[in-house]
Amino acid sequence: MLSVALARLSLSVPKLAPSLTTQCRSIFIQSNPKLFRSTPCLMAEPLKKKKRIDPAVLRAREERKKKKIEKQIRRLEKNSRQLKPIDELEIPPAVYDTLKQRARKPTIISHEEMEERALLLKEWSRYKMKERMNDVQLLDKMILSQQKAMDELRLESEELYQEALAMDLNVMPFTIKGPVHTPPIVNYDSPDGEYTDITKDWFQPLFVKQ
Repeated sequence: MLSVALARLSLSVPKLAPSLTTQCRSIFIQSNPKLFRSTPCLMAEPLKKKKRIDPAVLRAREERKKKKIEKQIRRLEKNSRQLKPIDELEIPPAVYDTLKQRARKPTIISHEEMEERALLLKEWSRYKMKERMNDVQLLDKMILSQQKAMDELRLESEELYQEALAMDLNVMPFTIKGPVHTPPIVNYDSPDGEYTDITKDWFQPLFVKQ
């Protein structure tokens, strides 16, 4: 009886004004009378009345938001110059606890030993400077000899001179082979690069000219 009563609940256009169109809400009954469903509610509700807020309260809210944003900007500017910490270079806390035990007394160097170290440093500097000058002089001699030989070759033959200036890529052949994850498989047929395209073409023309 309840399903029959609900089935009669429907709003429709009155017979007196058939030209007017109104939205209605109706209940439909399926084959089983115990099951029913309703259409979405299409009735509107009155608009909520807007609350009048004091302008001073709105101004105070805007000021709080502005101060909060300025505080975050100052915090970012304060931390902008700080470098990102590196975990590998940080000292573990356990080491900080034993700093006093690990501390060593500074070594006291005598005046004679300091003089000896200074003399050794000066001697080493003079040796390295002499070695550098010898290398520069040897390089200059090699460049002059090469230029002299090229000038003599150009006097003999311009063609041979141009061939001598050309770059020879076979003088120092370079090949490299890096390590692999697994050892190579003997007589392995790699499937890469060869495949059969079985993609269907759905854009074939309807009429084919013969």
